[in-house]
Amino acid sequence: MTDRAPAPVKEPESRTTISAGLLKIFDVGAIILGDSGIGKSESALELIARGHKFVADDIVEIRRAGKGGLVGSAPALSRNFMEIRGLGIINIRAIFGSRAIVRESRVDLIIKLRKWELGFEVDRLGLKAADSITIAGVKVPQLTLPVAPGRNIATLIEVACKVHKLRAKGYSAPDEIVRRLDKALT
Repeated sequence: MTDRAPAPVKEPESRTTISAGLLKIFDVGAIILGDSGIGKSESALELIARGHKFVADDIVEIRRAGKGGLVGSAPALSRNFMEIRGLGIINIRAIFGSRAIVRESRVDLIIKLRKWELGFEVDRLGLKAADSITIAGVKVPQLTLPVAPGRNIATLIEVACKVHKLRAKGYSAPDEIVRRLDKALT
C-alpha cells in the first residue's frame, strides 16, 4: 500500500484568449473569427447598428462557466473599443450608447469568415453535421461563411444565429425538405 497521492488529472485550461470579435445577436453569443481584413469588425459594426449587442473586438477573453458553458468578455483595456480600417479606433459606447454594449456573453456559436475561392467546398444544403471547435475544454458549434463581393455578411451572420436557435429547439430545415421530398416521391 502506498501513501502517495494519485497523479493529478490534467484539466483543460479554464481560461483562454482568442483573436476574434464577440457579439450577442438574437440572444446568441456569436464569436466572429477569420483572417485579418476579411470584414469581421465591419460586419460587427453593421450588426451593432441594427441593434445587436457588442462585447469585444479583436481580442476575446473566454472562461468556463457553470453548466459546462463558456462566457466571453473584452479585456479591460479595450472594452467598448473597436478598430475599423479607415476610421481608426472608435468607441462603441460613445457612438451607439450604453444599450449597444454588454460586458460579457455566453459563447454559443463560432462563425468563421473565410474568403471564397474556386474549389472551396461548402455544404450548400446543410445536410452534414455542424463542425465544432473546442475552447477551454468545451465544444462549441462552428459554421464557416464564405465571404465574397456582394454578399451581405451581417445579414448572413444574423440568419446563422437564428438557424442555430432553431436547431437548438430541434428544428432542421434540411430535414423538413427531405421529409417533403420523400412524401412527394411516395
